[in-house]
Amino acid sequence: MGKIKIGIAGTRGLSTLMGLQNIPDVEIAAMCDLDEKHLNDAAEKIGGDIKKFRIFDDMLESDIDAVIIATPMQCHVPQAIAALEAGKHVMCEVTAGVTMDELFWLCETVEKYKKIYMFAENYIYDPRVQQVKEMVKQGVFGEPYYAEGMYLHNIGDLFVYPNGKTSWRSFWQCGKRGNFYPTHSVGPVMQWFPGDRITEISTFSPGVYNTLGLKQDSGTTTMCRTANGKLLNIRVDCMSPRPHNMDNYQLQGTKGIVQFKQHGEDINRVSFIGEDSPLHNMKWKKLEEFDMYVPERYRNATEEQRNSGHNGGDFFIVEDFINAIRTNTQPELDVYKACEWTAVGLLSELSVVNNGKTMQVPNFRPGMPIEEKKITL
Repeated sequence: MGKIKIGIAGTRGLSTLMGLQNIPDVEIAAMCDLDEKHLNDAAEKIGGDIKKFRIFDDMLESDIDAVIIATPMQCHVPQAIAALEAGKHVMCEVTAGVTMDELFWLCETVEKYKKIYMFAENYIYDPRVQQVKEMVKQGVFGEPYYAEGMYLHNIGDLFVYPNGKTSWRSFWQCGKRGNFYPTHSVGPVMQWFPGDRITEISTFSPGVYNTLGLKQDSGTTTMCRTANGKLLNIRVDCMSPRPHNMDNYQLQGTKGIVQFKQHGEDINRVSFIGEDSPLHNMKWKKLEEFDMYVPERYRNATEEQRNSGHNGGDFFIVEDFINAIRTNTQPELDVYKACEWTAVGLLSELSVVNNGKTMQVPNFRPGMPIEEKKITL
């Protein structure tokens, strides 16, 4: 395969810019955005002879091989389906969709057109998340059985655009109840339970305490049970007044624990059962003392790759997408994981308004029978 030509939909897609520009034989050939000023500013930042489009379907008719979708979440599935039908590979920002039916349509379309679909859940590409994944693989924590993922991000300044118009976030994110943004929490902790999947969820909240007139809960806690009986505690709070803490994770195993930092001056810490730390008197150590478990590609990353964002994660997620296209192999973050992790949030909407009712998560997989594509209370 020769040069791969990429089209970017939405100016948020510039998070992939440095990654794309640091991979040989990849060209950012087109850019699409409804806002003409944002489009022109983004094209100037990208540089080169980039084609600019206001209409997404027009960009699909241009000479590109793949599309990176970084538009508002309610556009993700319609644009992904249009791109796949046009014969383009797709990397799509989170979340995968905004309704359960959309998730079923997305799986069906990927299966029909057999193009690459990759979920752009970049938080799993954080080097510390990948370090813990390797430590789990090596048995450092024993058998993991419990994990926490927290996304605490006050977005009160994002509900109105600078021009005074109401933002889409006032509707599709915070205009409804439940955990609207689960994947930055679910994705990383599920890296530590390889081969497992989420089978059921229950969501609880203290209610709505914001003064903005929005329906979104002042924090949700979603308990997830996996097929192997493990338990995940997923907390998302984008409404409460507090400092950001968007990558707060914990993993508990039979031999030890890892706790990511909880505030700016805190540290990532681990503790294991051992001669210097017996069960009844375990002691904390810095996670960085175990950097020998950081995957080689992170340790050997160039300065340009590290500077791409998220400590190199924004480079490696793009690299995996390009490699999937070159090898015609669906990536680890395929459409089925995208839909499973997104479904945690969509099903939470029903759970939280039904007193934490347990909701079954569909088993997203190739050839899923139509009888399973239904949601019942």
